[in-house]
Amino acid sequence: MSFWDGTPFGNDDAADFAGELDEATPEQRVAMVGDLLARTASATDADIAACPVGEFGVIEAARAVAAAALVAAQRDGGEPIRGSYGPTTAMPPFPRSFTGLAVDALDRITATQAWHDNDWSDPQNAPAWRRTVLSLRSVLNPPQRETLFDL
Repeated sequence: MSFWDGTPFGNDDAADFAGELDEATPEQRVAMVGDLLARTASATDADIAACPVGEFGVIEAARAVAAAALVAAQRDGGEPIRGSYGPTTAMPPFPRSFTGLAVDALDRITATQAWHDNDWSDPQNAPAWRRTVLSLRSVLNPPQRETLFDL
């Protein structure tokens, strides 16, 4: 598997996931995204340790970031998926509950070594991918403004 840029679909596995989504029905797309996010969010340290790099280590992480990007694209402040490697078929609306799943999945990814161990065709793209992940998380779970007094 190879990462070639810092976008959510800028790697082989996320591009493959986009192709799988394009071949699925709208209902299947919702299930595929939700199942992937739930699987990633609920992965334990033992689950991750039992997987060789290439299973959760990179493949699940890359696909889960792509799934989170699809959810974020439907939220306030989200960016549409651009580029030639994302899905070409319009995504159905995702349930609001996917927002929390996507945040949990991104938190799980950033807590693993997979966050660092990607096969970059150009290692200078690694910081851009990390910024993308953090940006997606910020869209999905924006900082809350605290109001002491409502005037």
